[in-house]
Amino acid sequence: MAKHLPHGTHTPVLIIGAGPAGLTLSHLLHQAGVDSIVVERRSRADVESTIRAGILEPATLELMRRTGVGERVDAEGIPERGIEISVNNQRTRIDLEGLTGKTAAIYPQHEYVKDFIARRLADGGTLLFEHTVTAVEGEVVSVETSSGEHLSIRADHVVAADGSASPWRAQVAGLRARHEYPYAWFGLMVEAPPTHRELIYATHPEGFALISKRSDTLQRYYLQCSPEDSPEDWSEDRIWEQLHRRADSEGITVSEGRITERAVLRFRSAVTEPMQRGNLYLAGDAAHTVPPTGAKGLNLAVADVQVLAPGLVRAVQTGERDLLDKYTELALPHVWRAQQFSWWMSSLLHAAEGESPFSARRRVAQLHSVLESEAGRRFLAEQYVGTRAQEV
Repeated sequence: MAKHLPHGTHTPVLIIGAGPAGLTLSHLLHQAGVDSIVVERRSRADVESTIRAGILEPATLELMRRTGVGERVDAEGIPERGIEISVNNQRTRIDLEGLTGKTAAIYPQHEYVKDFIARRLADGGTLLFEHTVTAVEGEVVSVETSSGEHLSIRADHVVAADGSASPWRAQVAGLRARHEYPYAWFGLMVEAPPTHRELIYATHPEGFALISKRSDTLQRYYLQCSPEDSPEDWSEDRIWEQLHRRADSEGITVSEGRITERAVLRFRSAVTEPMQRGNLYLAGDAAHTVPPTGAKGLNLAVADVQVLAPGLVRAVQTGERDLLDKYTELALPHVWRAQQFSWWMSSLLHAAEGESPFSARRRVAQLHSVLESEAGRRFLAEQYVGTRAQEV
């Protein structure tokens, strides 16, 4: 449902990418009275059907509720009041709500995207699906439609929120700090009843496993694997043997069922500094990526645009750039805190290939020191639910 735009259309803000960062930013700008155009190379159906996991931090949930996009997540999201950490098949519960006073929610990313697409269209927003940005030259953005038509759009500000492979990041030349992890996750969607009411993060000498609930009939499981593995390397017998070996514990047996999806997810971290140059700004995965441990990706994208939106609004409505020019300075501290937590939690829970007996025992001892201390459990809980303010 794309509007037809005449050649030479002007917009205060053009956003590349209809993912969580781009859609949330467009929604926040609209609520402040600033127009934007969102350009997305994929179709709406493709965007809404790309299945991705999602845990929404309390601040993200509060943003949705306060800005009128929270009805469905409140009705269908699964409250996450606690998580279980299993060490060698012995579980410890982290009481997220009791330790922090906050509750997260399990709500897949594609459902979040659906909610914001529907709201932007209901509000008369301009979402150009199946349109590809081919050039960004200052305030002139070149766009190609699916039919091959070429458009030129003038934009005062351009936001690249088009994912980790964004080609526009190169125009914000600077430092790209990277870290490659020596393991990956083998992700599975399984038609089965829930294994447990809460997520189980399990570490075992043979590797990590994550047991996650999607619904009463659909579950999401992950197994640590080699980055070089492919789904074909894992037979069903091997999958179930390893899930049970790593995640079963007293009173808990991993539920089996028909496997409907299989994919290997690489673990990478990266941060671009600065996140802006001239009138071009990076947000979400275009600026930084985190591994899935701790579920920071979507929430970090939302945190970016909560910082970026007020600066854009001020610049558009008053011409003052003071707040906008501080976008990188204001956003990066939270980005690096999320990177630290994702790295820390990943390092504690994963047995790296070739891990020495000393390193393995030391890693488990460190994990026990966290789990057996109220201060340690509180720190983990606070980082897990997020440390940014909930005000929008």
